[in-house]
Amino acid sequence: MSWSFPIGRLFGSELRVHVTFLLLLGWIALAGWQAGGTAAAISNTIFVLALFACIIAHEFGHALTARHFGIRTPDITLLPIGGLARLEKMPENPREEILVALAGPLVNVVIWALLSLLFFNAPASDGLAGETLSSLPADLARINLWIALFNLLPAFPMDGGRVLRALLALRMDRVTATRRAARAGQVLAFVLGVIGFATGNFILLFIGLFIMMAAGAESADVAMKSVARGLMARDAMITAYESLSPDDSLEAASAALIRTTQHEFPVIEPVSGRFVGLLTRQKLFAALSQVPRPRDVAQIMERDLPTASLMDGLEKVLEKLGTGAPAVVVLGEGGGLLGYVTRENVGELMVVANAREARQARHERMI
Repeated sequence: MSWSFPIGRLFGSELRVHVTFLLLLGWIALAGWQAGGTAAAISNTIFVLALFACIIAHEFGHALTARHFGIRTPDITLLPIGGLARLEKMPENPREEILVALAGPLVNVVIWALLSLLFFNAPASDGLAGETLSSLPADLARINLWIALFNLLPAFPMDGGRVLRALLALRMDRVTATRRAARAGQVLAFVLGVIGFATGNFILLFIGLFIMMAAGAESADVAMKSVARGLMARDAMITAYESLSPDDSLEAASAALIRTTQHEFPVIEPVSGRFVGLLTRQKLFAALSQVPRPRDVAQIMERDLPTASLMDGLEKVLEKLGTGAPAVVVLGEGGGLLGYVTRENVGELMVVANAREARQARHERMI
């Protein structure tokens, strides 16, 4: 995830922190200092760090359960609104998905139970302004229970929404189940947004916006993977393109960008014909504003891109694109480029395939 940086590894997954989380931490400390001085600032900061340790535990609940089903978790990122465990994929077996989804809230329930038993006489504060070290265990127990209950709301992409999707998938196809769970998530997002706007609670408004966007993105992603079944890399790859040489200047690359409709340019060794990299529009724009400006295309091109063969399934290609690579290249013998696949042209293929299926379905109904 962009704007995040690694802080270490735990149980085989990289731990990352988004820069906005540090801004949140600073804001919490400042609010405590304004309300009660240095002691309150320290208490607030410790409370937020302890809370996010519980959120990391929540995400590892998902990650370790998914690993039991053979699914890796490359990284877990701390965000101001919680944590994000990036699983390679979600289990498509509904029963496995239910277990993975419930594992996170279950961790919070366990933390709540342990803190409640160990510190049953501890006082609770009235909020961050009154947070003290003595009230931290009771406050942490209470908020872990709220995290579990909130995540179990039956609305996508909350954990409860994933459980809802899995239960629906027992009776219907996964795409329809995802669409219905996502719709429930968007209804929840709208309600949270209205409440946040009416009460001036911009955190609720922000959470509602995040849920709305995440629900729509997940629904579109599952629909794309469903259409990708039965298709191969050769069905989606771009084969008509203009290429550049590693020695081409940025002016030559800029002229090619203006002259064509391409957003990326394969970089080919002129003598051997071997593919050596890919120049993206974003890399070119960034280089044009640098001082001093890079000398040639070889200095700014993307290297070490994921590769595929002609007969690789499109689902496998989508997984490789999901790592953040701008393209997956399809190479022939000797490293020659046969074509490349981008997320944009896969999306165009999905539109065409969906239209073709809809037309075929109408034709079958007429017959």
